[in-house]
Amino acid sequence: MVGLQATGKSTFYRQRLQDGHILVSKDLFPRGARNKQARQMRLIEEALSAGRSVAVDNTNPSAEEWAPLVAAGHAHGARVVAYWFPPDLAGSLRRNAVRTGHRRVPVVGIRATLKRLRRPSRADGFDAVYDVRFDGHGGFDVRAAPAAAG
Repeated sequence: MVGLQATGKSTFYRQRLQDGHILVSKDLFPRGARNKQARQMRLIEEALSAGRSVAVDNTNPSAEEWAPLVAAGHAHGARVVAYWFPPDLAGSLRRNAVRTGHRRVPVVGIRATLKRLRRPSRADGFDAVYDVRFDGHGGFDVRAAPAAAG
């Protein structure tokens, strides 16, 4: 998944991917955990080695973050799909403001992610790219990304 914090990625996982995918998210690691990237990659590799599908629930704002995920998937013969959550800064800030505890992200963090955020495309190695938007009824509208975008 690729998108700002508070864009619905975790809700999308629960609604659409939970039954068939193992969840890997740095948000689930202890706050003070070291080497989160290495830990994430180990969990992904373990799941893929066991023939399981994996959903990575992080912001993954650029190729720097998603390239290792794409490579791991292809190394295990998996189909690698990007779910792109187009940025809506006002909406993310609004949803983030009602979060509590560690789930609330500092506003500066959301703004920093926005500066790095790039739309994924098939040229990045993804086998498919889907645009995901709220449908206005508590769910999501998922569509294949336009060919020019991915």
